[in-house]
Amino acid sequence: MSKAPLDYQSAGVDYHRIDALKIRAQQAARGTARHLAGHGAREIASSRGESAYVIEAHGVLLASIVECLGTKSLVADAMRAISGRSHYDSIAQDTIAMAVNDLVTVGAAPISVHAYWAAGGSDWFSDVPRMEDLVRGWQAACDVCEVSWGGGETPALAGVVAPGSIDLAASCVGIVPSHAHLTLGESLRAGDAIVLVASSGIHANGVSLARKLAQSLPHGYATLLGDGRRFGDAVLDPTVLYPPVLKALWAAAVLPHYCVNITGHGWRKLMRHAADLTYRMHSIPEVPEVLAFMQREGQMDTREAYGSLNMGAGFALFVAPSDVEPTLAAVRSAGIAAWHCGVVEPGPRRVLIEPLDIEYAADELALRG
Repeated sequence: MSKAPLDYQSAGVDYHRIDALKIRAQQAARGTARHLAGHGAREIASSRGESAYVIEAHGVLLASIVECLGTKSLVADAMRAISGRSHYDSIAQDTIAMAVNDLVTVGAAPISVHAYWAAGGSDWFSDVPRMEDLVRGWQAACDVCEVSWGGGETPALAGVVAPGSIDLAASCVGIVPSHAHLTLGESLRAGDAIVLVASSGIHANGVSLARKLAQSLPHGYATLLGDGRRFGDAVLDPTVLYPPVLKALWAAAVLPHYCVNITGHGWRKLMRHAADLTYRMHSIPEVPEVLAFMQREGQMDTREAYGSLNMGAGFALFVAPSDVEPTLAAVRSAGIAAWHCGVVEPGPRRVLIEPLDIEYAADELALRG
């Protein structure tokens, strides 16, 4: 009997319901911006619905974000029995990446991060090697991003978090150097080039799909990929940290018109901005082995795969045509691959992936209230 194709709903994730809550929350939150005036501050209204929220306080542009790791810690726990490693140094980087990579989309350089580590009970903190890996990985990621680790919270939440598990999250604050550095889409226009920046694999989105797939594999996470690596090891490759890319762009005097962190919703995220514009992709990067494996073994059709996973592109930069080569050079100087893969065109809000004959329409991405 053939197994059902892998998709988010079969893995217990329904974005239609989750996104509906996000929109309702945005609508309620918008009315609270009036309180900023009493603090000598104001919101940058166009940051509502973007990946990070921006306010201006006493002449300084501050961006903030909070993000969680998701379920990748469960993969690390399962792989420990196979590899003997805790892998918590890697997922520490994932957790910070979830926050800082969203922050840089608005043109903010992260400056501080706080940790939220909520365990299912006090016993979790008795595993010294695992704790040391988590602390070491967290500090190392902060050093890559040149941010200060300000502190955090470590509650034991028996009855809320499952026994033996932990919920990892991070909040982050960043500074936008000037209004000219803001990348909220006001400068996004037809004719802009789309540069895709490489991912390291699955990152921390789509992990619920990976966990669902592992249940059906004959050797679970120990199943070998075509490149000889174990599936679980490949899933645990840490997420790329993109703040060095922003720093390299600024050093090259490149100011993107818009940026997108390609996480949940996959390549549909390319039309995150509310403008009526068409995003035509004329080429695509090579798909990392772990994602190709998931698509093949999970019997995901290509449209579902690109609409759910990053498929090799973890970040997108929308830049002026004259900035394409400087952008590619800057990203590569940060040690990350990048490709000029598309163009912004006038037309209805949609994503067209020409090599795959795929179209995502505007109603397939509803993130704004």
